[in-house]
Amino acid sequence: MRIDQGALREILSRTDIGVLIGSYVQLRKRGNDLVGLCPFHAEKTPSFHVHPDRGFFKCFGCGQGGDAIKFIQLLENVPFPEAARTLARRAGVELEEESPQAARARGEKEQMYAANEIAAAFFHQTLRLGPDGEAARRYVDGRGFTSATVEAFKLGYAPPGWDGLVRELTERSVDLRIAAAAGLVKQGQRGFYDFYRARLMIPTFSTTGEVVAFGGRALDDSEPKYLNTSTTPVYTKGRGLYALNVARRSAAASESLIVVEGYLDCIALHQAGFTNAVAALGTAFTAEQAAEIRKYAERVFLCFDADAAGGAATEKSIDLLGAAGCSSFIVQLPAGEDPDTFVRANGSAAFEERLKAALPWIQFKLDREIADIVRKKLPRAHAAQTAETLVRSLPREEWDRWRVYAARALELSVDDLRKSRFVSNPAAFGPRAGTPGSRVGHIAPAAEPPTPDREILAALVDEPALVAEYADRLTPDAFREPRLRDIYRTLLTKSSDLTMPADVYAAFGDDREAVELLVALQKPDRSSTVRFMDSAARRAHLDRVVEGLTEGRLERRWRELDLKLDAAFASGDLVSQEERDEHRLLGEEIQASKKKRLGTK
Repeated sequence: MRIDQGALREILSRTDIGVLIGSYVQLRKRGNDLVGLCPFHAEKTPSFHVHPDRGFFKCFGCGQGGDAIKFIQLLENVPFPEAARTLARRAGVELEEESPQAARARGEKEQMYAANEIAAAFFHQTLRLGPDGEAARRYVDGRGFTSATVEAFKLGYAPPGWDGLVRELTERSVDLRIAAAAGLVKQGQRGFYDFYRARLMIPTFSTTGEVVAFGGRALDDSEPKYLNTSTTPVYTKGRGLYALNVARRSAAASESLIVVEGYLDCIALHQAGFTNAVAALGTAFTAEQAAEIRKYAERVFLCFDADAAGGAATEKSIDLLGAAGCSSFIVQLPAGEDPDTFVRANGSAAFEERLKAALPWIQFKLDREIADIVRKKLPRAHAAQTAETLVRSLPREEWDRWRVYAARALELSVDDLRKSRFVSNPAAFGPRAGTPGSRVGHIAPAAEPPTPDREILAALVDEPALVAEYADRLTPDAFREPRLRDIYRTLLTKSSDLTMPADVYAAFGDDREAVELLVALQKPDRSSTVRFMDSAARRAHLDRVVEGLTEGRLERRWRELDLKLDAAFASGDLVSQEERDEHRLLGEEIQASKKKRLGTK
């Protein structure tokens, strides 16, 4: 959406950036500035400055900065138009001139948003206090939802009568034809009547805060279990995701989203502390939803029901997410469990362990194929062909790892999978050592031992923005291997352009040797790479490296002074008091550093 520059200037002039940011970040006055802890990276010493008089913010730790719109973009993880729209509504600014037709359409949409907002408030009030809501209150209590959760998600209850909402909308002067277009009411022979009756009501919010749809769940075994809003002018079924308005901020912090099947699964995870959870909205997972997810996270944890239908849904979702550029990990739950029942019975820590043990998507697919092959007793040639097809769908540097995994599970030789002629020639398959028949022996290539240099580069390739962050503290002399030292020097010269791994590879152009070496660092199998769980783990590792380098420099200077003192003592020469003090202080600093590093302080 193209936004008029005059409207943007008006938005910024009406927005007090200090008040805006102060509603998200605790700020304190320092001269003409406001200072606080940066919301975009972890820090203990405030480096985040807001300049209300000049209308911008700047973090001297991570380098983020900009105006009020940029702040909303970063904090809410939304594109520029959405951030501008959010502030425009807050400031009461019309973003652009509209034709009469566009104004009429927008006017109808705004009326639908208003009708949905009134309906959500009516349902919520009925659940909390209405005499008709007693059964729903018992149901919510039985699901373990706290009053804070009910409030946070604006859960409600549609009373059992035919016109409770119709009367509420009429009293609030809402055009019932607009309410019908929004899916709230239906028109019959005798007039309008409520679409939702005797159901727990779960409103869905857009990423800009409007109520756009509802899911109505039966409190008993009535069918259908859910009634969901169909496509309307303000909501497209199969495109949005439930709770994304909340989860997108957590997604920006954790660099991941958890995708579940149902509304209540999602709410249960949020209550348990997993605020990056979202759910499909009463529909099978779609390519549009996968594309929406990719805007906010690359890593996606799929946690569907542990049954056959859940497994099939997971496999389809993997393909859609992969096409959108996401990496999927599958959270496995015990048979018969879903995220809601599991977290209620076992708690947050148990679900966290399941997240840590989540399977990479290729392993999940291979496991399902292997189980199907074993169940059907299919020929080995077919087994290898299926496994090889899946393996070859991965980046080339991943092939060997998953060939080894598949070969072990299928009791085949790794070379049998690797060579294409074995895929189409069943007679060529050799049995594993120890099985009847001729003996075939294959020795896996020896793993290259890990080195500190490679561990540093592995962390930097995983998160290239760290190159600029650690440039002043992590110098090239940290690298003992000349080739890796040269690579790091190149990364330093390009640090301002590095935001994703692809940027790292692009920095080396035609230097294929450097590119191949960096690709090898990304391999999470038997290579030299140490994989890091998240950004915090990478930073912790680099901090340890920096501490070690600092300690080394201190020790070299201490030894230099120590030799000088010994020589002076032996010859009877004088040593300045400054050098004596420096020698003593260096010794104390080295001991303190070692104690901190070893955890004995």
